[in-house]
Amino acid sequence: MGSIVLLDLMGGVALLLWGLHMVHSGILRAFGPDLRLFLAKALHNRFSAFAAGLGLTALLQSSTATALITSSFAAEGLVSLAPALAIMLGANVGTTLIVQVLSFNVAAVAPVLFIVGLVAFRSGPRSRIKDLGRVSIGLGLMLLALHILLDTLAPAESAPGVRVFMAAITGDPVLCILIGAVVTWLVHSSVASVLLVMSLAYSQFISPYAAFALVLGANLGSAINPLLEGARRDNPASYRLPIGNLVNRLIGIALVAPFLRPITEHVEAWQPDLAKATALFHIAFNVATAALFIGVLDTMARLLERLLPKRAQETDPSRPRYIDESALETPSLALADAAREVLYMGDHVEAMLRKVMAAMTTNDRALVDQVSKMDNTVDSLNEAIKLYVTKLTRGSLDEREGQRAMEIVAFAINLEHVGDIIDKNLSELATKKIKHRMHFSAEGAEELSAFHRRTIDSLRLAFGVFMSGDASEARKLLTEKAALRAAELAAVDRHLERLREGRPETIETTSLHLDVLRDLRRIHSHICSVAYPVLDAAGELAAIREAAAAAAELPAPAAGGS
Repeated sequence: MGSIVLLDLMGGVALLLWGLHMVHSGILRAFGPDLRLFLAKALHNRFSAFAAGLGLTALLQSSTATALITSSFAAEGLVSLAPALAIMLGANVGTTLIVQVLSFNVAAVAPVLFIVGLVAFRSGPRSRIKDLGRVSIGLGLMLLALHILLDTLAPAESAPGVRVFMAAITGDPVLCILIGAVVTWLVHSSVASVLLVMSLAYSQFISPYAAFALVLGANLGSAINPLLEGARRDNPASYRLPIGNLVNRLIGIALVAPFLRPITEHVEAWQPDLAKATALFHIAFNVATAALFIGVLDTMARLLERLLPKRAQETDPSRPRYIDESALETPSLALADAAREVLYMGDHVEAMLRKVMAAMTTNDRALVDQVSKMDNTVDSLNEAIKLYVTKLTRGSLDEREGQRAMEIVAFAINLEHVGDIIDKNLSELATKKIKHRMHFSAEGAEELSAFHRRTIDSLRLAFGVFMSGDASEARKLLTEKAALRAAELAAVDRHLERLREGRPETIETTSLHLDVLRDLRRIHSHICSVAYPVLDAAGELAAIREAAAAAAELPAPAAGGS
């Protein structure tokens, strides 16, 4: 009997957690970018931040999700600490709203939610309607799970062993607080743990006093997850927000716990339904805590900033700056973060390209060493981006998101190839020139500098095409590719003409000069690869390839080599 009850209870909790996950992921997929923008705009003062945290958490059904988003803002310096703490106060109140709604008998609504959700979810390609269908199904699962929990606990009331066990583990209020905190930390949801406590109280497995103590523990446990998941060990400042939130909960619990028995008696006298009384206590505790702390957030923020200062250290350039693990559940946000990381990687590639040409023209060996170190950074960032996008593609992406993920990986790979050409080829050519003390002719040096400037300009244009997907800019990039190829042939002709004139500098550097032109043209080809998916999406790629093939059949000007 006891094992069957326990198994059914675990199944009901699992179904409740899955329903919460579906609601959370559905809302993030439907409104993810809008929610982050809304949150960013609401950070002007503590009261608007409080309201934003309340509304966002009520929508997401997860204060942990709100905490992780807010922590990422705080870590990037986009929001000061006091409004971020206000958001968390609002988030703590927001988690109570769904609990308050579900304290009423609304299980009969579950079939309607399933039907509406299924129709919306099967509405065709992924859209906001489909994501809202996912939310509807998740809400239905939550209601069904509560129904299962109540039906499971009802016949177990007559099992004395179960009742003795529950009385033993819930007899001490401190133990109840610890149990509630551990359970909430394990399931990552105060909503789920409080709903479970409501079911136990409704079935009279636990006393109202124990139920309220478990609710205090659930509020404590919900503050632990952001501390473990949202903070980075290498940045003490990232602990400010989760620790501030945890301190608020601890102080609130310390103030309420000694008076828990008289509070229980008053609430029970006013609301005899134990499930509703538990939900009422949950919302009252969080509202009272918010009212207590919202006026002292500036002082708390200053204290936390003094205790947890930013670590004075050089930033490791090979560490990703923008990819955020907490955004993986929202593909649009994760893809935007990955694209920003690719641009950061591209900044390093551009710096490498500038330094290697400076090394070649000034014979500065130190610049060659810097290029080699920067290539290691580019390799590390490329691996981080590919791993991040791979994690993202394990989830469900629509066709456009899948294409964007592949575009991001492809451009990162091409930038890594550019870095390799710079490091393995151009750097070696620069080293050879420095070692043998070679000098380009004035005309040759100007040709290489002009070719290099055009390559840099195309790289910057490619960054714009990558972010905007502008077909006209993509066409401009491919036009420049053809023009640069023609410029290479013209430069080779002029170089051969100087050879025929017998110029000593040209004879000395002929192989070097032609190899630099070749490598810059190879780099340019990798840069232009970003234009192809944009033009393919615009339906222009086939026509461009036909035109390129026709141009390739025309006789080209003769050019020799050395």
